Amino acid sequence: MQYDVIVLGAGASGLFCAFTAAQRGRRVLVLERANKVGKKILMSGGGKCNFTNYAVEAHNFISANPHFCKASLKRFSQWSFLDMVYRYDIPFEERQYGQLFCLSSAKDILAMLLAECEAAGVDISTHCDVNSVTAQASEGASRRYSVAYQNQGQAREVYCEALVVATGGLSIPTLGGSGFGYELAQQFGLALKPRQAGLVPFMFSDRLKGLCERLSGLALPVGVSCRQQEFLADMLFTHRGMSGPAMLQISNYWQPGDTLHIDFLPGESATDWLLTQKQQSPKSLLRSVLGQKLAKSLVLELQALFWPEQSETVLAQFSDKYLQTVGKHINAFAVKPSATEGYRTAEVTRGGVDTDELSSKTLEAKKQPGLYFIGEVVDVTGWLGGYNFQWAWSSGYSAGLVV
Repeated sequence: MQYDVIVLGAGASGLFCAFTAAQRGRRVLVLERANKVGKKILMSGGGKCNFTNYAVEAHNFISANPHFCKASLKRFSQWSFLDMVYRYDIPFEERQYGQLFCLSSAKDILAMLLAECEAAGVDISTHCDVNSVTAQASEGASRRYSVAYQNQGQAREVYCEALVVATGGLSIPTLGGSGFGYELAQQFGLALKPRQAGLVPFMFSDRLKGLCERLSGLALPVGVSCRQQEFLADMLFTHRGMSGPAMLQISNYWQPGDTLHIDFLPGESATDWLLTQKQQSPKSLLRSVLGQKLAKSLVLELQALFWPEQSETVLAQFSDKYLQTVGKHINAFAVKPSATEGYRTAEVTRGGVDTDELSSKTLEAKKQPGLYFIGEVVDVTGWLGGYNFQWAWSSGYSAGLVV
């Protein structure tokens, strides 16, 4: 079997690249290991698929080369993707921070991608376990690579001029996440950046583990900071630790051993507010006035940590210095996670194929003609909020124009 282009992986970037190439008249085959295509698309955003964001800039992405993503994002922007969404009459809504979600179902986005593939004549095969990829140096450009794979017990081999690796990362292995793309990169001598779970909840092993268990289910708006980065979003206590958008965002920057600082009253000085309350409500208990701002269950946990001996002391009897100390803890509650939940629940994989090895315009490997890496397998990781899907569309399109 001979194809112009073989795409490994039928996820967001792979499907987009496939129909973009096929629309140019290229004969394209997509090989997918799982039993269905687009599994991660279908589960994303709680089944509503946060497919892009109104505000997409290079600073929304993490990479050893922060400029690498610019060319693809410019070539195929969020507005370009929205044009497709409008063309297919997919109803969507804007949530906070410019995040765009399907109104009905993520199935709408996958159906759109598959319709484009069908119209362009893309062949898609599922249940495909790739055994080997071999560069055919003596076969000429049209048979540059051979891909040997098993398809439901049948051994097959196909040849192609261009091979696109869109296999994703290590995140959520139950949906097909694997390290196969990284292995291929190493096979052809491409360098990798260290991989780490990204957009992932935190776990604790110290006294905070019990605190999180007791507060499990409580969500509240916070500011969280680490390594000169800060995010304002909701945080969720879980029986394992801390999750929610704020924690997922900061996890992209956290390294083992780092301390996180949580601001339970973002945008407000807890110290100033407490000192004002001391003047206005001198006979009130500290937990009572804090209960005006924070959930009672959280206040009781903070009381047990920071003023257990003064739990029945009225505000007038607290020194200003003591209230300043309490205020600092509320605006900068220091926690040191023991670990993240890892790839099992991570939305993305940080790191990956070193961008220095790839052309920023085409995503082709500089020292391996005809070999392309797109999407999550590359060392480009977006924030929470539709940015990783936008990178998938943009990188898939950039490669699809040239394969």
